[in-house]
Amino acid sequence: MLATYGDRQPEDVGEGIDSLELAWLVHQLEQHYGTVLDLSDEELARMSTVEGAVEVLAGLEVETGAR
Repeated sequence: MLATYGDRQPEDVGEGIDSLELAWLVHQLEQHYGTVLDLSDEELARMSTVEGAVEVLAGLEVETGAR
């Protein structure tokens, strides 16, 4: 999903996630799943890497809207 930010190839996406990429990623996930992610400051800080984002997102229990 991060590769679509800036029309990059997946192999061009680095491990680090900057603040603009993180805001975009959270927005895209909210739009895709029809929900609002209520992330704490700690969770957002942990999402500064791809691995951290995967860990945080895997631990969420989210009710999604109908799609």
